[in-house]
Amino acid sequence: MASYITSMPSFTIRNLDPAVKDALRVRAARHGHSMEQEARIILRTALSIDHRPDSAKSFGEEMQALFAPLGGFDDFQQAPRGHERHPPDFMAPEYDHFDDPKP
Repeated sequence: MASYITSMPSFTIRNLDPAVKDALRVRAARHGHSMEQEARIILRTALSIDHRPDSAKSFGEEMQALFAPLGGFDDFQQAPRGHERHPPDFMAPEYDHFDDPKP
């Protein structure tokens, strides 16, 4: 029985900005990947290449199939949202007491 090794195409990126390389190195380390593996993940995500088998369904498709016997989501109404909240302005005068050292 013959065993064949298939090779994947590869390429080299020249003149890469050192800051980009450093950011890739840090991101790869944070995710526990090599820089090469992290670059493959970034490219696959950026190009929206999905490696699922053609027969696999997305989460949304699975949920639609699951709830179809119960009427599905056609009449789904999203709950109303409240007013928009803004983050606090910690430079505002009411927060000045946080800068005062304790006696």
